[in-house]
Amino acid sequence: MSLNIVSAESLCFQYNSVEVLSDISFHLEAGDYLGIVGPNGSGKTTLIKLLLGFFKPGKGTISLFGSNPLSFRDWYKVGYLPQKINAFNPHFPATVKEIVSLGLLSRKKYPKNINKSDEPAINSALSLMDVSDIRDELIGELSGGQQQRVLIAKAMACEPELLILDEPTTALDPETREKFFSILTTLNEQKKITIVIITHDIGTIGKYASKLLYLDKKAIFYGSFDAFCSSNEMSGYFGEYSQHLICHRHDDKAAHS
Repeated sequence: MSLNIVSAESLCFQYNSVEVLSDISFHLEAGDYLGIVGPNGSGKTTLIKLLLGFFKPGKGTISLFGSNPLSFRDWYKVGYLPQKINAFNPHFPATVKEIVSLGLLSRKKYPKNINKSDEPAINSALSLMDVSDIRDELIGELSGGQQQRVLIAKAMACEPELLILDEPTTALDPETREKFFSILTTLNEQKKITIVIITHDIGTIGKYASKLLYLDKKAIFYGSFDAFCSSNEMSGYFGEYSQHLICHRHDDKAAHS
């Protein structure tokens, strides 16, 4: 029997007595790829913060890798990219390479120092997000899109088993966005990294993810995109045309018709 990488049971959360999430349950095994979508204010980022232990649920339980809470020594298994709100201070005195190297600290015992043995992992992460050529530039002097790619490289540097990304493609141009999703697909399919990604791009995520969690303070739908596509309930909720645009399960058929 496979161990659940992520397990959430009957999660509820209130903020200042206002219900933000109600009765959320889902389970992910190694190699799952979950897209979390929903309107603004639907509780997507709050759910991620609950999973990571930044908030405590009012009701319900959460476990990562079978532990609740996750053991401190196991945090290296998790790569996290928070929602990017503000650009770096242009005077922040850290280079791209230094920022990416911080992603390795969760694997280290005290004292947590970066050394020459870390160079291959740092170089691999830089190359993965195509930022090797700006490795010595100050992070604060980069464009928003470049900064986002650097932060994604940092999240991937420790080769996590679970990668949690909150709106990672917001500042990326279309070409870089497509390459980024291709990288995620490779990590998911070849290395069996479990991926959880929040995105507003509900019309695209079905091309990549294997599971969908549609939130609007409660779980409107959780399951595979195939199940979403064939759900009469979701046809009634979204309309059949929008339902099939979301699921992307008819793309090949349409291309050959």
